[in-house]
Amino acid sequence: MTSDPPATPDWGAPVIRTIAMPADTNPAGDIFGGWLMAQMDLAAGNVAARRSRGRCATIAVEGMTFLHPVSVGDEVSLYARIVAVGRSSIRIQIEAWRRAREGEETIKVTQALFTFVAIDQDRRPRPVPPEPPPATGGPGFDAWSI
Repeated sequence: MTSDPPATPDWGAPVIRTIAMPADTNPAGDIFGGWLMAQMDLAAGNVAARRSRGRCATIAVEGMTFLHPVSVGDEVSLYARIVAVGRSSIRIQIEAWRRAREGEETIKVTQALFTFVAIDQDRRPRPVPPEPPPATGGPGFDAWSI
């Protein structure tokens, strides 16, 4: 017995969920790939800033693959997962999935690997701080106050 592939990645809630609008189209009425890439960069940048606890800059995008088109009115959900953390860099895999306005079926439309560098107030690379320890107490417990 085989199982169907997942409807979305098992990476938790989407980082961003947005609607493709007519202003995001080219003259033929298709959603610009650049608009979709910008949404992916926003999602990855949000994850990078939270993990690094500060400002980050995009330095590379690898493996951008457009699998299916996005249409006006589609709901676009962007999922992210950190795949590597270096001294000052963070690599984040992003997947974009679409859902037609009138339906429930979701389809992966693109994916890419974004690399960010944590930067300081002078826009120079800075170390990514270690991950905070996991919280082990009940509601309101703050592991950083120990």
